[in-house]
Amino acid sequence: MNDTADEPRSASGTRPPAAPAAARRSGIGLRTRHIHFIALGSAIGTGLFYGSAGAIQAAGPSVLLVYLLGGAVVYFMLRGLGELAVRMPVTGSFAEYARRFLGGWAGYLTGWTFAFEMIIVCLADLTAIAIYMRLWFPDTDQWVWVAATLLIVGAANLASVRWFGELEFVFTIVKVAAVVAMILGGAAILAFGLGGAEASGPANLWADGGFFPNGAGGMISAFILVLFAFGGTEIIGVAGAEAEHPEQAVPKAVNTVPVRILLFYVLAILIILMLNPWRSITGEESPFVQIFDTLGFNWAAALLNVVVITAALSAINADLFGAGRVIAGMARERLAPRGFARTVRGVPVMTTIALLLVLVVGVVLNYALPDEVFTIVAALATFATIFVWLMILLAHVASRRGMSKAEAAELAFPVPFWPYGQYFAIAFILFTFGIMVWQPAYHTALIVGVAFIALMSLVYVAAVRPGRSSSASEGER
Repeated sequence: MNDTADEPRSASGTRPPAAPAAARRSGIGLRTRHIHFIALGSAIGTGLFYGSAGAIQAAGPSVLLVYLLGGAVVYFMLRGLGELAVRMPVTGSFAEYARRFLGGWAGYLTGWTFAFEMIIVCLADLTAIAIYMRLWFPDTDQWVWVAATLLIVGAANLASVRWFGELEFVFTIVKVAAVVAMILGGAAILAFGLGGAEASGPANLWADGGFFPNGAGGMISAFILVLFAFGGTEIIGVAGAEAEHPEQAVPKAVNTVPVRILLFYVLAILIILMLNPWRSITGEESPFVQIFDTLGFNWAAALLNVVVITAALSAINADLFGAGRVIAGMARERLAPRGFARTVRGVPVMTTIALLLVLVVGVVLNYALPDEVFTIVAALATFATIFVWLMILLAHVASRRGMSKAEAAELAFPVPFWPYGQYFAIAFILFTFGIMVWQPAYHTALIVGVAFIALMSLVYVAAVRPGRSSSASEGER
């Protein structure tokens, strides 16, 4: 099952592991359209539909610059990951790249921090779905919807890689349709004065306090909210390893990132800001609801509820997929229990079941603390997200420094503006960690994140490191 004799070597001479190749040969891998929509869907979630209001309140119209800067960071991070994924399509994705180029400890921390990030985000989205369902079923306990959601996404992730791809494909169509409808509806209001929106127009971008109404500090305060909204985009690298033709699918998906960011974030937020004075976007309702209400659509709340539930389902579905594949890849390198490496129809069954069992905690928390659980878990994801991005960037830089000029020239999907783009992204992420130190609201997340890294480092030194010498050679075969 793990024979790789017929697999070609990459430009670096590294032989890709067998699991992705086996999936491609058996026809159970993800197709190019799946990778495209996973890449598209990963950028559209609750961070856009609801989180954008908080970012607008913090920065005012200058939030547009924050989205552009954050989008540039995401692009250079994904280009580095894409270069590695095309060169070495491995199931463990960036955790394996960190292990190879930064060392065992870095790979171990990257993989488990990503898994931690995915679990935290899943818990937040599970709770969000339960809260959204109150619109239609106000008397039903939250934990009921959390349990039902786990059954749906659990079945999708355990069925097969292809079933996961098809479900994510449908989810993303719904989300994209909602954003496109919002953009077209907003453009119609601005162009034809629909809905009697007298205060609409480009003047809203500077009429109330200027483009930087809260100064540089307000703009900086929005950085973390915006980066959190982009969290999960790194799943492109994980999904690429499951693609039937990663050398084609990954570059196409990553290259659409600038257009996706400009269209679904910058253009959408631009229209929202031109339609409504920025102070009126309070977060009491989604900015998207305000646009549909302006158009006179009374069913806007119900429509948006369907969209945000779909967005949350999509996020949980993708997060389980990503965490499962990364942990399975780590298990092959003896950095996680070996049983987690076993696959059935391309699915790491034991890993997925273990993650679902951990997410049962979400059922318990929603039963015990229905009003506080979302706030508790949502703030923890930002630290883990940008930590994983930092490790991806550092692993990519290390991989390039280990190449000769001839090897770098032969790369099939090299990053642009090397090395300046990567250094910019690294500096931006380090600056974001500084913001977390500066702002008291993020101190709890910072403390928990540092404590998690310290704990996993102790586990690595005590339980993993002593056995690495005997297994390292197997991992490098």
